[in-house]
Amino acid sequence: MLYLAMATIHFKGKSYVQNHHLTLKYHHLVPNPAASLTDKISLHDNLIIHGDNLLALKALLPTYAGKVKCIYIDPPYNTGNEGWIYNDNVNSPMMQEWLKANQPIDKEDLARHDKWLCMMMPRLKLLRELLRDDGVIFISIDDNEVHHLRMLMDEIFGEKNFIANVCWQKRYAPSNDAADFSATHDFILVYAKDRQYSSDGKVVETLNRTKRTKEQNKLYKNPDNDPRGNWASDNYLCNKSAEERPNLYYPIIHPKTKKEVWPSQTAVWRYSKERHERNVREKRVWWGLHQENDAPRFKRFLSEVEGVVQSTWWGYKDVGHNDEAKKEIKLVFPETKQAFATPKPSRLIKKILEISLDEDDIFLDSFAGSGTTAQAVLALNQEDGGGRKFILVEMEDYAESLTAERVRRVINGIPDAKDEALKNGLSGSFSFFELGNPVEMQAILEGDSLPNYADLARYVFYTATGDEFDPAKVDQESKFIGENKDFEVYLLYQPELNYLRSTSLDLEKAEKLGLPKPNCKKRLVFAPMKYLDTDTLERYRIEYCQLPFEIYKFKE
Repeated sequence: MLYLAMATIHFKGKSYVQNHHLTLKYHHLVPNPAASLTDKISLHDNLIIHGDNLLALKALLPTYAGKVKCIYIDPPYNTGNEGWIYNDNVNSPMMQEWLKANQPIDKEDLARHDKWLCMMMPRLKLLRELLRDDGVIFISIDDNEVHHLRMLMDEIFGEKNFIANVCWQKRYAPSNDAADFSATHDFILVYAKDRQYSSDGKVVETLNRTKRTKEQNKLYKNPDNDPRGNWASDNYLCNKSAEERPNLYYPIIHPKTKKEVWPSQTAVWRYSKERHERNVREKRVWWGLHQENDAPRFKRFLSEVEGVVQSTWWGYKDVGHNDEAKKEIKLVFPETKQAFATPKPSRLIKKILEISLDEDDIFLDSFAGSGTTAQAVLALNQEDGGGRKFILVEMEDYAESLTAERVRRVINGIPDAKDEALKNGLSGSFSFFELGNPVEMQAILEGDSLPNYADLARYVFYTATGDEFDPAKVDQESKFIGENKDFEVYLLYQPELNYLRSTSLDLEKAEKLGLPKPNCKKRLVFAPMKYLDTDTLERYRIEYCQLPFEIYKFKE
C-alpha cells in the first residue's frame, strides 16, 4: 500500500533499500578487448559496461563520482507487460520472498509498484553521486509510475531541484483500438543535482538555450528599416495588478494622439517609468508603422536574442517518435526483423545533449538498451567537433551483440544511410568492460582471489578520500597512489599472501617517505601491519591504516 506525504514517499520494502547502495561491494571492471573498438582500452574512453546496472554504477564511483554532467535513463515503465525482473540481493526475508515469487513482474503482482520503487531508489542514489554539482538528470517514464517517480525524486534530489516535467509526443497519430484515450505522449522528468538561485531568489539557468531555427528567425522583420536590423515586437504589459506593482502603474503619452494610455485594470506595464523613458530615447517603443496602435509594444532585436528557452512540450516533428526510432535501428540492423522493441529516436537524445552538455562533458545512460545514446553523442561530436564522452551500462545479454554492435556500426558507417555523416561513419572509439568479481576485503585476509594492485589502489583511494582515482599518478616503487587536498595516500600491497603476511610499515619505509616539510599534507599509509610507535608516526606525519579494516576511516 502506497501513501504520500510531503516530499517523502512510503512503500513496502523502503526501509531495506534506502541504504542498500552503501552495502554494495565494489566490483572489478574487467576489460573485454574483443568487444571493444579502440587501440587502448581505458576507463577514460567512451565506455560500454555489461553487467547489473546497480553494481556497475557502484564500480564507476572511484573513477567518475562527481564527474558526469548529464544522465539520461529509460527504466522499465512497469506497465505489467514488460517482463522485468526484480533481482537486487537485499538482505531481508521479505525481499528474498519477492525474488522467488512473481518473476517476471506482471499485472497480477499486487506489489509491482513497491518492487519498482525498491529497484529505482538505490540506483537513483548512486546516479546522484556520479553527477557533477551542476549536473542534471533526465528520466523517461509514462503514466504507470510518473507520480511515484516524482515523489521519489523529490526525496532523493530535493523538491527545489525539480526543473521540469517534459511531455514528449511519442506517436504522430492516435490508436483507434485504444480504450477511452490513446496515449500519444510520455514524460521526461528533469532534475538538477544542486539548482542555484540568485541573491534575490531567482532561479539561475541550469540548461543551455538551443540555437534559433530559420523558421523562428523569420518572425523577426524590419518594417521601419531600423539600422539595428530585424526585430519583433513584444508585450509591454506585465500580469500583475496595480496593488502588487504600484510603481509600474502609470500613464504613457501616445505620440500621435497625445492622450494618456493606462494599463488595463488587471495588468501593469512591464517596465518602470524610468526604464520606459529610456526605451523612448532608444526608439524601442513601437506604436505601429503609422502610430495607429492604441497600446505600445517593445522592439526586441534579433541580434540581442541569445537562444531559445525550452518548452515542456516536445513534438515529434522536432525530436522524433517511436516509429522513427524503429526505422533508425532497422537501418543499422537490416538483417534483423526487430532488433529492439522500444528504442528511442536519436533526435530525442540529441535534444537532451544540446541543452545539457558542453563540448567536453560526460553523458551517462545506465539503461542503455539499443545504444541510441551513444549514437546521439557521436553524431553531435561529428557535427560540431566536440569531445563529449558516453558511458553506457546494459545488463542484458545483448549488451555486446546489440548495444555495442550498434555503436560499432555507426562508427564504421552505415552504407544505406541518407545522412552523409552516418553513411561515412561517425568516428570515435569505445572500451567494453564486463562487471567482474567484487573487491572482497576478506580475501585480503585469507589470500583468496586477491585483487591486482591497480584495482585495489582505485578502491582504497576513492573509498578513503571520496575523490577520483588517477592511475597515471601511481608510483608502485614508492607505493604512492594519489593525493587530494588533505592527504597523500600510499598503499603497501601485492596480490601475494606471503607478502601480506610479512610486510609492515616500519622505520625503513617511513624514512623512504622522508621527513615532512612544514605544513605538508598528512600521509595515509595503508599496510597489513606496522612496527612504528606513535611518536615516530607523528614525526613523519603518517596516519597508519590497516588493511583491510580502515579503508573507510577518512572519507567522511
